Amino acid sequence: MTEIKVAVFPGSFDPITVGHVDIIRRAAPLFDEIRVAIGENSQKSYLYPLQTRLTWLQDVFSSFDNVAIDHYEGLTAHYCREIGAKYMIRGLRNASDFDYEKTISQLNQIVGGDLETVFFISRPAFSHISSTIVREILKGGGDATPFLPEQIKIQH
Repeated sequence: MTEIKVAVFPGSFDPITVGHVDIIRRAAPLFDEIRVAIGENSQKSYLYPLQTRLTWLQDVFSSFDNVAIDHYEGLTAHYCREIGAKYMIRGLRNASDFDYEKTISQLNQIVGGDLETVFFISRPAFSHISSTIVREILKGGGDATPFLPEQIKIQH
């Protein structure tokens, strides 16, 4: 019997960007199921409420047969274990991302047992995009449309 390959793509998705979508588009053929999951941290403040972010994810990934949307609290490694995911998907835009993500990946292997992190190098067209930068553009009243999936309509 073949084991079902389940992966988690965790994030705050505050907001989701075209870079996130590109990672999932590239990862989708590799896994039987991908859970795009919003990690909720009660100590963190978000620009957009959880329900808005979940709706965005559902709209953006509605045409992907093997992508499900979810949210969780607590450690991502524990969430992965709860749903039977053995893989975590992460995007790398630059060397700083790599250094940070490598450390988190190593800690997740200790905390999450056999949890493997699969890294996707950002395409050059998306390497400058982050949710943090998009939030700053939006807070400043700028037009973030080029950085957002077409399904996401945010007033500026």
